[in-house]
Amino acid sequence: MEQQLPNGSGADAVLHLRTNSSISIAYHSLFGPHDDLVLLEVDEKLLEEVLHQRVSIRGQPEEDAVFCTKSKTYGIKYVGTSNSVLLIPPSGRLEYYENDLDSHGKDSSRKVASVIKVAPGIMELVEIAPRIDKLKLLLSEKPYSLADEWESDEVDKYEKKLYNWDDLINKIQASDDEMKAGLQELSAVEIDGYWRVVDEKYMDSILQMLLHNAVLNDWSLDALNENEVMKVMEVDGFPEKLVRHCLHVYGDKLDEDECKSCLWRLDQKRVCVHFAREVLRKGKMKLESFMDEWTRKIPLGMRAVFDLLEGEVLTERIGVETWVRGFRVSSLPSNPAERFSILFKERPKWEWKDLQPYIRDLTVPGLSSEGLLLKYTRRTQPNPNSEPVFSAR
Repeated sequence: MEQQLPNGSGADAVLHLRTNSSISIAYHSLFGPHDDLVLLEVDEKLLEEVLHQRVSIRGQPEEDAVFCTKSKTYGIKYVGTSNSVLLIPPSGRLEYYENDLDSHGKDSSRKVASVIKVAPGIMELVEIAPRIDKLKLLLSEKPYSLADEWESDEVDKYEKKLYNWDDLINKIQASDDEMKAGLQELSAVEIDGYWRVVDEKYMDSILQMLLHNAVLNDWSLDALNENEVMKVMEVDGFPEKLVRHCLHVYGDKLDEDECKSCLWRLDQKRVCVHFAREVLRKGKMKLESFMDEWTRKIPLGMRAVFDLLEGEVLTERIGVETWVRGFRVSSLPSNPAERFSILFKERPKWEWKDLQPYIRDLTVPGLSSEGLLLKYTRRTQPNPNSEPVFSAR
């Protein structure tokens, strides 16, 4: 280990250089391109994250790397500089260069800062939306189904295409908080250490049995006792983990009583949307037929209100009939360019009331909803009283 001199040298000597004073610089013996060393420019807030090692670089070899803090994702942009930027290592790794004679002929020593590299540019960080679509793709490879209940634990996770948290943060370009939000948006659940989305048909069977038992046992859908639900559903062959997940997906936990089991209230919109999706799996339907079947499927006490299906269905007029079909915003990419491309392939022109449910979840740091519309759409309005119509730009 090199001995550090008391007066400091290297980078420290430059940092503590007084006004109207100077220091000599020289090429370090290890001077070279050093492609493994890059300059990264960060603001004070990000600097705190870096110094406390709360950041990471994420991405696969074929992807452009991103810089992640706990809550945000940043693109990394290289910017060339016209001025020479000299990189000088910390003082603990350099020694003084001695100069025995000064201009007066007396012995003296001068501090010399040794340059190890000339940096041609710096890396800048630009906040971006998390690249979360890949999460949906990975988890949809192997949805959790009834067959998984009987599958051997000895099957290799890679053969089963399963991913734990560490696998996901290595593959998905998003911060930890954004990843958690993405998992929640997908209604994913951690089972035996791996994150899974549950097969829709399996989730439907759990919900159907829950509603069936609510009728048999005279349970209120506004106050489901968790312990009682678990006991009854376990008898019917449903694992506790999946039953609790069903309550999370379709309900909300009420305030817990210290002396009693916690209670759950089923959410009307989430339950009704589930059954609307089930009805529309068969394809396009006349609106009246759809509403009749949908109404028959939902539990007593809940109302089949068409407005609940914003961002879930599209309607169209064919002659005198109105038809409805499934078109889920959750199935669309989160990338704005890709999203608008699909929307305008679906319909060349959109009225605002139809378009808004399909773009309100788009988030681009530094760009408002109005900015997104200006960038990707062309707005026309024949007269001040008519609804604006949006088409592809």
